[in-house]
Amino acid sequence: MSRVVILSGSPNASSRLNGMTNFVRQALAEAGLQTAIIQVIDLPPEDLVYANFNSPSILAANELIEAADAVVIASPVYKASYTGVLKAYIDLLPQKGFEHKLIAPVFIAGSMAHMLAVDYALKPMLASMGANHFTKTVYATDANITREQSEDGLYRFIIEADIEARLQGIVNELLQYLNK
Repeated sequence: MSRVVILSGSPNASSRLNGMTNFVRQALAEAGLQTAIIQVIDLPPEDLVYANFNSPSILAANELIEAADAVVIASPVYKASYTGVLKAYIDLLPQKGFEHKLIAPVFIAGSMAHMLAVDYALKPMLASMGANHFTKTVYATDANITREQSEDGLYRFIIEADIEARLQGIVNELLQYLNK
């Protein structure tokens, strides 16, 4: 069975990025694909900062990536690039950790000004780790996703139709690739 891992580099539990990753995960599950999610912010900070390659949490996350056929890499854009916590985790993966995997970039930012962060920051780093198959990128801005907090403290995300359609497009690409 094909397996997709969503690797989220958001350091914020209420990030609008979660609306995007939740959409992708739900669509893949509805199509019958097994999914897992790695929220980098949930990994032990000491293991990330001190590059603890032998941490049980890091090893477990690395096993998920290794077993995956495809990886959705999601990040907000900070300072014209993916987040530092995402990079801290990726540095703990094996050198060819993304070889033979389809990569689906999903990014969000405050504006369209840093749209090329995927092409000029993320993709070269991933290529150095063996990635050479990418879906189209979905890049959204904060204005494309409304975040609402309910009385119980949970967040609900409302995604604009255009962004939902593009997210469904990468889901379709993943399904086509994985069902070959």
